[in-house]
Amino acid sequence: MVILVVFSVLPIVVALVASFTDLDLRGLRDWSLIEFIGLDNYDRLLGDPRFRAAAGNTVIFVLDGVPLIVVCSLAAALMVNYGSSRLFRVYRAFFFLPAITNIVAVAFIWGFLYNTDSGLINLILSWGGVAPVPWLDQPVMAKVSVIIVAVWQGCGYNMLIFVAALQGIPREFYEAAQVDGANAWRRFFSITLPQLRFATFFVAVTTSISWIQLFETPLVLTHGGPLDSTMSMALFIYRNGFERNRFGYGSAASFLLFLVVVTVTAIQFKLRRQDSNV
Repeated sequence: MVILVVFSVLPIVVALVASFTDLDLRGLRDWSLIEFIGLDNYDRLLGDPRFRAAAGNTVIFVLDGVPLIVVCSLAAALMVNYGSSRLFRVYRAFFFLPAITNIVAVAFIWGFLYNTDSGLINLILSWGGVAPVPWLDQPVMAKVSVIIVAVWQGCGYNMLIFVAALQGIPREFYEAAQVDGANAWRRFFSITLPQLRFATFFVAVTTSISWIQLFETPLVLTHGGPLDSTMSMALFIYRNGFERNRFGYGSAASFLLFLVVVTVTAIQFKLRRQDSNV
């Protein structure tokens, strides 16, 4: 309980208090220089076009990234779970490898792959007569590029969750369905998907939380550009709090992000309870 309070509850309280002040580097050195400014930071945030852009980008990341993570990780789990050869064990390690790879190294390599003039992806596309794609230079394509990297890195961990859930489904269910004449698709939709309901809920909740706080990928890959098209809320908080030393302003943004995470999680849990009662 002490650890929970010190490292989880206390930082939230400190951020909330700081959000009502003009805290900066001078205030850290001398607390007497800190002034209480009420809701000014929140008023400025709501009128800040960069904050609105970061919030919009975060919504796009979540709406696109979370379903892709769920679908791709489930597809990978089905493949490695039902494959019987040793090759599928190699696939399992291959899919999980990005999850344990340092994000800086990942973004660095993907930056070379995305290079418009000499990147491997555009080179392969040129073999089919496709013109060079500005993966990191055009706002829409930059969003797509960040989502691809984040999905690629996040699928491995969630794949293992789905594999564990798949292995927990009793084989008797499938044997009874086969006796009744159900084909593979019918068994998948009538047995596999319903039995994966809780695993899917867990993956959706944890992935939503991580994507709402998406930070490392846009920071290293695009630095929030071009034209703030990949600026996430977490990156906006970092830029204002630590690069511009506006700790009060950054704290206000971080507390709004905290409220978003809590709200989204609460909605998902409520939907889960309603689904369980049906």
